[in-house]
Amino acid sequence: MQLTDRRLPGWFRQAWATYVTETARFTDAESDAYRSITPARIINRTMVVVFLTGTVSLLVINFFAKTTGWIPGLLSQVGLDSWSGRATAAFGTSERAQLYQLTVWTGVQLVAYVVLPVAAIRWLLRLPLREFGVRLRGTSSHWRVYVALYAISLPLIVWASRSDAFLAKYPFYRLGEAENFWPVMGIWWVMYAAQFVALEFFFRGFMVHGLKGRLGYAAIFAMVLPYTMIHFGKPLAEATGAILGGITLGTLSLRTRSVWWGAALHVAVAGTMDVLALSQQGVL
Repeated sequence: MQLTDRRLPGWFRQAWATYVTETARFTDAESDAYRSITPARIINRTMVVVFLTGTVSLLVINFFAKTTGWIPGLLSQVGLDSWSGRATAAFGTSERAQLYQLTVWTGVQLVAYVVLPVAAIRWLLRLPLREFGVRLRGTSSHWRVYVALYAISLPLIVWASRSDAFLAKYPFYRLGEAENFWPVMGIWWVMYAAQFVALEFFFRGFMVHGLKGRLGYAAIFAMVLPYTMIHFGKPLAEATGAILGGITLGTLSLRTRSVWWGAALHVAVAGTMDVLALSQQGVL
C-alpha cells in the first residue's frame, strides 16, 4: 500500500501515507487484535448480520423505492379504497406527482439505509451506534482532505456535465410546467441531501465498520461491490467513478471513524451536478 515513487509530488505521497497506508495498517492491526480476543462465533455472527441486513435493505430499495404502485395496492387490500384512489391520483395525475413519487423514494431509502441497520445494530448486535461511523468528536481536523477531494472532482464534473448522457440523467428532479422553482426545488434538495447522508451511513458506516472486525481493511472492498451496483443505470463515467469514490470514502471513514465529512462531500458533489445540469438547460 506504500507509494515511494519520487516522481510523485511530496504532498501526494504524504497524503497517501497518512490516509491509505497508515489506515490500512492500523485497521488490519485492530482487526487482528479483535479476532484474537473475540470468539469466532461472535465475529461471524456480526458479519452475517451486516451482510443479511444489507441484502434486505437493498431488496427493499429495489422493490419499493423505484415505484409507488404498491401504495394504492396496499391501501386497497386493507379496505381503504378511497385512500387508494387518492394515492393513485397523487402519484399519477396531480401537478406534484413527481415530488410525491420522490418523497416515497426518499422515505424508503431512509428506512432501508438507516432504520433497518440501526435496528440490527441495537437489537441484534447490541453494539453502540457510535462504533458505526456516527461520531463527531475528533473529526474536524480532516476537513482539508475533503475540500481537496471536492476541488479535484469539480473539473471532472464540469466536463461530464457537457455530455448528453449526463443531461439525460440530471437534474434528478424535472420541474413540471405548473411548478415554480421555489419552493419545489428547495424541498427536493433537502430530501436529496437526506438520502445521501443515509447512503453514507449505510455503506461507509454500517457496512465498513460492521465488517472491519472480520475483514480488516478489506471491508472497504466488500462494501464497494454493492455500492457500485446501485449506480448501474447511470452514465458509465459516474458508475465507474463510484468504484474509486467508494474506496476513497471508505478509507476516509476508517481513518476518521466518521461518515459525516463523507456525507457532506457527497451532498456537495451531487448538488453541483444538479446545478450544472440546470444551468446547461437554462433553468438557472
